[in-house]
Amino acid sequence: MEKKLDLSKSVYDLVKEYPEVIDIMKGLGFSEITNKVMLNSVGKIMTIPKGAKMKGVSMIDIVSAFMKAGFTLEGEMPNLHGDEAASAKDIPVETAATQVEEPKASQNTETNEEDTVTDSERVEQLKGFLKRLGTGEELGAVREDFASQFKHVEASEIMKAEQGLMREGTPLEEVQQLCDLHSALFHGSTIHEQMDAEHAKVEAVLEAQEKSKSVVTLVETAGHPLNRLTEENKALDELIEAIRPKVADKTATYDDVNRVRQLSVHYAKKGDLLYPKLKVDYAIGGPSMVMWTVDGDIRDQLGDLAKSSQSVDDWYRRFDELLTRAQEMIYKEQNILFPICAENFSKEDWYQIYKDTAQYEDIFGVTRIAWPEADAALAAQATKPSGDNNAIGLIGGTLTVDQLDAMLNTMPMEVTFVDHEDINRYFNDGEKVFKRPTTAIGRDVYSCHPPKVEPIVRGIIDSFRKGDRDNVAVWLEKQGRPFYVNYMAVRDQNNNYIGTLELVQDMQFAKEHFARIK
Repeated sequence: MEKKLDLSKSVYDLVKEYPEVIDIMKGLGFSEITNKVMLNSVGKIMTIPKGAKMKGVSMIDIVSAFMKAGFTLEGEMPNLHGDEAASAKDIPVETAATQVEEPKASQNTETNEEDTVTDSERVEQLKGFLKRLGTGEELGAVREDFASQFKHVEASEIMKAEQGLMREGTPLEEVQQLCDLHSALFHGSTIHEQMDAEHAKVEAVLEAQEKSKSVVTLVETAGHPLNRLTEENKALDELIEAIRPKVADKTATYDDVNRVRQLSVHYAKKGDLLYPKLKVDYAIGGPSMVMWTVDGDIRDQLGDLAKSSQSVDDWYRRFDELLTRAQEMIYKEQNILFPICAENFSKEDWYQIYKDTAQYEDIFGVTRIAWPEADAALAAQATKPSGDNNAIGLIGGTLTVDQLDAMLNTMPMEVTFVDHEDINRYFNDGEKVFKRPTTAIGRDVYSCHPPKVEPIVRGIIDSFRKGDRDNVAVWLEKQGRPFYVNYMAVRDQNNNYIGTLELVQDMQFAKEHFARIK
């Protein structure tokens, strides 16, 4: 049967029609085509000619490779003579294999109404659509109106619209509850999914392509945090697709739920390393705060599901809904969160995030690999001075910085100090049950906690500052091990509050000791 390749179709559709396209494109340098997450998102709006232009790959090589594989090319493609778009079927075979040029922009000079709208007006329009969803209006009706007014939308515009609603008084909880509806409204419309080829949009599209290219570059850099997070998303998506048939025929088990629950580690990395940095360092708090809460909700509901009876239909219904929400979160990360991080974070930010990821266990079979560039940069950083010249005089004696640091790191507990201005000033080093990224040093303590936990932390610290309490002790169990967490007010010789000390101790040794002597 003749194999016809329509160059006007998306890469996703071509792969679906001819799976061998993956190997051909990979051989031409399009390695991202093997990434299922990228294929299922960017691939749905990307054509081969557009991809060739972004990657700087010659269409001559592409056409030649497909013709050698037995394909006949169809649809619009770059004209061999550079005049107008030509139909592939009109191109002589011998010419197609040797002469291909890049497409010209459309000659359509008609002004698009959307082009005349300012950035602030676009954000206000987006807020209007979100408000309509908030009043309970049907998603289909709102999406129809949205599609008629917007050809594409930037992730940053979605962020500004959500933040604007909160500034106007919309409760954070309401925005969080509508997170999935917001995603559904904009699904397929972000600039990272759509490449508008109209002449009037050329400059905007080229800029958007550069941003998209930067995200792809980071995602494809072995060892980069976005590479590891994307690989985890890919593995999670594959796991969900494998479990869905079992949910449908009601053969899924608690083991399947627990395999999916590994996403809690993935969500913890976002919560510890990405969300706070976006909020504190770059004043981008809207989508981060919303997604953080949704992460927690998905994680908690999966935990409840693992403890619930699976003998009822409701158990499978809930599992199916959670799988859908988890996949929606994959979409939000790849198309909104990661592009925003890529646009704002510096190389130094990524180096530090990479360093902090070493604290987290591997999940879904995705192992942490070295990022040589970051390792070299971190090794080159100035080290702290050592020797007797940095001695610290204390009431109980004298210690060097090296001695004090080693002593605190030797203590069999996690030590955290927050100063009187609620700023993280110190974490000791070593294995931790509660991850403490080094990027949190110098940042307010509240930014390190999910939205639903923040009020509790504020309450504890406020009670210390007012003198109402001197300590709050909590016993908890994590991964089957008991932990003792003690929050203590630190006061000077005049009883003035100067900070909060947190100690976390693994009490498994005590549990085992008393079990032996019973």
